[in-house]
Amino acid sequence: MSVSLRKARTIIRKTLEKGREMELKPLSVVVLDSGGHVIAFEREDGAAPGRFAIAHGKAYGSVMLGMAGTAQMQRAEGQAYFMAAVNGVYGGQVIPVPGGVLLRDRKGAIIGAVGVTGDTSDNDAAAAMAGIEAAGLTGEI
Repeated sequence: MSVSLRKARTIIRKTLEKGREMELKPLSVVVLDSGGHVIAFEREDGAAPGRFAIAHGKAYGSVMLGMAGTAQMQRAEGQAYFMAAVNGVYGGQVIPVPGGVLLRDRKGAIIGAVGVTGDTSDNDAAAAMAGIEAAGLTGEI
């Protein structure tokens, strides 16, 4: 199973709606498939243009390591050398903080990831979870 474009668009729309409801700064949201490829991306008006790379890095690290952003951050804090090496392997594309959310199917298999950036990492993750749940999928922060 993979994430359809329709579900990716729902995740993005509902994540942005949750961000506005929470009165967050302008968000950027990317949805990746299980291979780390972009399915969809949107950046709200007022969000910095560099936010794609940050959203992508949060999601990319999650899907490529099979480890959500919160777990990546804990690993980076406990074993900085490991995350530095991982970032070397992936060309500096991994951003190990909350806001990178794994997507899982009903059996627990990873089917992709969502990356959200624009506000605090914890708020980014909360908005992402709202979008993921609205699309009927399971997220792991």
